[in-house]
Amino acid sequence: MVMQTLPDKLYSVDSIIQLEQVAINQFDIPAYELMKRAGESVFNLIQSKYSECKKILVLCGAGNNAGDGYVIASLAKLAGLDVYLISLVDPVTLKDAALLAYQHWSDIGENHAADLSLVDKLDVIVDALLGTGLQRDVSPAWQEWIQSVNQSSKTIVSVDIPSGLYADTGAIAGSCIQADVTICFIGLKLGMFTGQAKDVCGEILFDDLALTEEVYSRVKCDAKLVKQVNYALLPQRKASSHKGSFGHVLLVGGNKTMPGALILAAKAALRTGAGLLTILTVTENLQAISSAVPEAMIKTCDMDSISDVFSKDFSNSVTHVAIGMGLGQDEWSLAVFKKCVTLKKPILLDADALNIMVNHKLHFDTDIVITPHPGEAARLLSGSENMSSADVQQNRFEAIKRLYELLDTRESATVILKGSGTLIFDGQVTKVCTLGSAAMAAPGMGDVLSGICIALMAQLDKIGDAVELAVSLHSAAADTISAGSTRGLLASDVIDALPEVLQ
Repeated sequence: MVMQTLPDKLYSVDSIIQLEQVAINQFDIPAYELMKRAGESVFNLIQSKYSECKKILVLCGAGNNAGDGYVIASLAKLAGLDVYLISLVDPVTLKDAALLAYQHWSDIGENHAADLSLVDKLDVIVDALLGTGLQRDVSPAWQEWIQSVNQSSKTIVSVDIPSGLYADTGAIAGSCIQADVTICFIGLKLGMFTGQAKDVCGEILFDDLALTEEVYSRVKCDAKLVKQVNYALLPQRKASSHKGSFGHVLLVGGNKTMPGALILAAKAALRTGAGLLTILTVTENLQAISSAVPEAMIKTCDMDSISDVFSKDFSNSVTHVAIGMGLGQDEWSLAVFKKCVTLKKPILLDADALNIMVNHKLHFDTDIVITPHPGEAARLLSGSENMSSADVQQNRFEAIKRLYELLDTRESATVILKGSGTLIFDGQVTKVCTLGSAAMAAPGMGDVLSGICIALMAQLDKIGDAVELAVSLHSAAADTISAGSTRGLLASDVIDALPEVLQ
């Protein structure tokens, strides 16, 4: 039976194989039994979700994914459906459980010739072409089939993972099935919730194939899925609390002609509950920022007055620092950045602050959070390479771990790699946020996230909790406003929606 509630554990392909082997070798569940359970799960879904389906096309490739397809075809045939099965490989080359599934099918049905015109003549297409073992780009011949399926108007159900999606990364192997529904078995795959996955997976369902918790206890998951706001992480405010109870955040940025990013970050921080907020910017931005954010305290300085701003009393009062929003990379930017580092307060780096950090090899003696988008990540990781954002997107899990290694601090470090399926990594646990949509592809969204994050860092004891909450609240607020639309959302809209998603 397909589970509607997704678990919060994500697995690599290697870990899924380990789980399968534990089930087979330690719990005496035959591989063919697991395959039959998977096929039955898909067929039951088709019967319940697409009850008017009378004709079904099953596309099979190689390996166990094809075996699942043969089981589905057999069940559909026995139930009286018109079943058309096309294999893009010679089925006699299949092995073990997959071969058994084909042999059972061959007793009751037959394979059809590889005729592309069949794609438009049936009700539901079952994608059992390529499973999680995909290791290279899809061949041109198979790409032709994938494109024909995608261009059809038929319902597409992918078995375990859409064919052409790399299970460990969320990148597309040249071409990929665009499923309406994907039924994932045994464990959710890493790549199904980040990168390009949202474009191809459709609705994701899960079936553990009746494996027990004892099986799962033998294999460690590779990442955690953040699929909703965990309000348990957000402490309740006492009636006796006051603004001094929730930190003093210093936001630094807004170089000449660039006050907007800092305004967005400040508003977001205040909406999220920062107790005290001071903005540090250049003198010419004073009027614009004070008019836009009257609730904030503002300090301004030029090159010759930076030291005056960071008086002992002021420096001691600051609890947390966020720097980078509209900061620029000139002499003033560097000087202010270095001064912030000497405060030795937990610090969040965004935008231009990331470039300054790497270019000047700054060391930190405090907790640090960085928030690059793929383009910034590519610049940070380039070194002698000519890396692009597309390179980062090819393996976001590898990229975030390399970003973490860049951080030079004796204290805790956390990386937020923004984008579809935002990743969080603290050196030990990787988290993937599945909230949010294409509506968030708009200017200023990163500035809003930085404001939310630094405000929560100031209110929570654990940096990891603050970062997870920030990412999920940011996306949840956007989802509340966009309501399924992929256009029309402004960063300031997300700020306005924060009171609705905060508790």
